[in-house]
Amino acid sequence: MGWTHLRSSVLREHGGSTVNRSVLLPLAYLLDQAAGDPEWFPHPVRLIGAGISRGESTLRRPGQTGTVELASGAALTIAMVGSAYWLTAAAIRLTRRSSISIGNATELVLAWTCLAARNLEQEAAAVTDTLQRGDLPLARKRLSRIVGRDTEDLDEQEISRAVIETGAESSSDGIMAPLFYMALGGVPLAMAYKAVNTLDSMIGHADSKYFFFGKAAARLDDVANFLPSRITALALVAASPLVRRSDPKAAWRTWRRDGAKHKSPNAGQPESAMSGALHVALGGGNVYAGELIPAERMGREFPPSTPDKSRQALRLVSVASLIGLAVGVLLSTALQARKRD
Repeated sequence: MGWTHLRSSVLREHGGSTVNRSVLLPLAYLLDQAAGDPEWFPHPVRLIGAGISRGESTLRRPGQTGTVELASGAALTIAMVGSAYWLTAAAIRLTRRSSISIGNATELVLAWTCLAARNLEQEAAAVTDTLQRGDLPLARKRLSRIVGRDTEDLDEQEISRAVIETGAESSSDGIMAPLFYMALGGVPLAMAYKAVNTLDSMIGHADSKYFFFGKAAARLDDVANFLPSRITALALVAASPLVRRSDPKAAWRTWRRDGAKHKSPNAGQPESAMSGALHVALGGGNVYAGELIPAERMGREFPPSTPDKSRQALRLVSVASLIGLAVGVLLSTALQARKRD
């Protein structure tokens, strides 16, 4: 009876077809914490990125009209998201046909690659550590690995702000959203989300080059991140009482007041909650490819960012991620109970 009970807790009710999501989520999270994102590993996101680049070079031609570019970009978006879902589901299904254990391991590894908690923490901490040692050139170089803005001329205050903003936003699209979609529809849906997120980061820009071609990717990313970004903001508010010198009341107040000030309908949600929790001003103009892009301030009444605040932000993200994991486990358990009923 002991083995039967254990096996039933690991396998879902569909004839043992896939790992129980309420078990899969914490296992994938633990594996991500242990392994991070090693450079040598053939990460699916890198394969998705290569597919996007190949698709863009195939579909785009000089002199195309805006309508043609819009249609081509939409076709690429649908193809990449659909392929990510189908290929992930096929890989799990085919490996499980040969061996349940191999199939379970494949599903767990693919689930791990959907999460980026450890990598986010490592990369952001490397910037903060370098900044606290006073090495601005190296801090700028390391920051360029995790942000899209120009970093060459940033001072200590702006580097700290970038780390905090990236930590807040990446906690949504790198941790909360994959957990949410994994709980909702398993690893294939989480991988489809990663394709949406990668498309947005590569072609979903509002500049002249991608205004039409990337519009479908950008709008789909907005839709996909609508709920996760708000769950992340709530998790940051809930995490604030558990992190020293964080203010849950200000986190809630600043989120409700400033969440819509960001040019993105989603990025401002966790960033504004983080601003209130830390008592730091976030937002404002950033330089992209030499062009200053203005933006409104969040938490305008608070002082500027500091390296100490950026390190505090990482602790807040870590606690919020655990809250998000717990929410994901509860959601998956509730959904599976509903299916059984």
